[in-house]
Amino acid sequence: MTKPADLPMPGAFWASLPVPALLIDADGTVMEINPAAELFLNLSARSLQGQALLERLHIDAPMEEAMARVRLNQSAVVINDVEITTGERAPVHCRIQIAPMQDHRDVLMVLISPRDIADRLGRSSAVKTAAKSAIGMAEMLAHEIKNPLAGISGAAQLLAMNLSVEDRELSDLIVEETRRIVKLLEQVEQFGNLRPPERQSVNLHDALDRARRSAMVGFARNMAIVEDYDPSLPNTFADPDQLMQVFLNLIKNAAEASGPDGGTIKLRTFYDLSLRMRHKDGSGNPLALQIEIIDDGPGLPPGIADNIFEPFVSGRENGTGLGLALVSKIISDHDGWIAVDSVPGRTVFRVSLPLAPKVKPTGV
Repeated sequence: MTKPADLPMPGAFWASLPVPALLIDADGTVMEINPAAELFLNLSARSLQGQALLERLHIDAPMEEAMARVRLNQSAVVINDVEITTGERAPVHCRIQIAPMQDHRDVLMVLISPRDIADRLGRSSAVKTAAKSAIGMAEMLAHEIKNPLAGISGAAQLLAMNLSVEDRELSDLIVEETRRIVKLLEQVEQFGNLRPPERQSVNLHDALDRARRSAMVGFARNMAIVEDYDPSLPNTFADPDQLMQVFLNLIKNAAEASGPDGGTIKLRTFYDLSLRMRHKDGSGNPLALQIEIIDDGPGLPPGIADNIFEPFVSGRENGTGLGLALVSKIISDHDGWIAVDSVPGRTVFRVSLPLAPKVKPTGV
């Protein structure tokens, strides 16, 4: 068996690979796993080394046949549209590349390229365009409908003064329903707010704590909220109020998904350098700060997850479809990225944000 130390793999290069990578020996066991693969699989190198690859990972592809072909022909093989899971999370669509190691014919390098990240990032511009169209309609609706509603509500209250108790129930219904529509329009107006974020260096955990405390005295009072924070995380570059609004909306979404009986919401933060947002001009910035809001509710309805951040798409029967669209808009304005993984019993909204720029010392 070839030992890892015998392989021509510089440690710094191996650790710097942004793509999840594994080295597999002739017996199909894992020899090495790089940090990006540890993060992607949520498994440590120590727990995988010496273990049979296909016993620890569920890969929806004929891997044994593919690896045998690579060893025989000494040429790389690419497998598209493969689902990979460790059994502890929802399967992820990936592209797998298997290649032989030079001078070590039986050792294979397996590269895993998660397609969900690329696909969702590719759709981000389309979602942003859809959001702008929705904003225009939102402003028109708010302007044209909100003022007449105030008149309808006032007229119903005046009529109620001279009505019997039975008839007053109908006028109260008119007032109640107009107030509900006004509340909806206020959400629409908020969605149409194009004010750019006032960005500054912000501690993620401060914003999360503000959102958690607000939620616990309101809509999440029957929920258990668990914190799993990495206290060493550096600051992000964000508008603190808008960031708190994002977290509050996501916690509210998790609480509503769990229903009236309550459940558990987990707030998790960690560092991951494998994701980078690339702009049209070719520039890019790493989105190293990761925030996850995890609930144990029933999960998103089938077919909703891919479009859940688009305006007027909702997973709830009476949802407006604006809450998550607003979250997506704010995160996009902050040069960040948001995604969701959902299976029954576990839904994860993951927000990825950039680091705050380093401040040069005065006088330098």
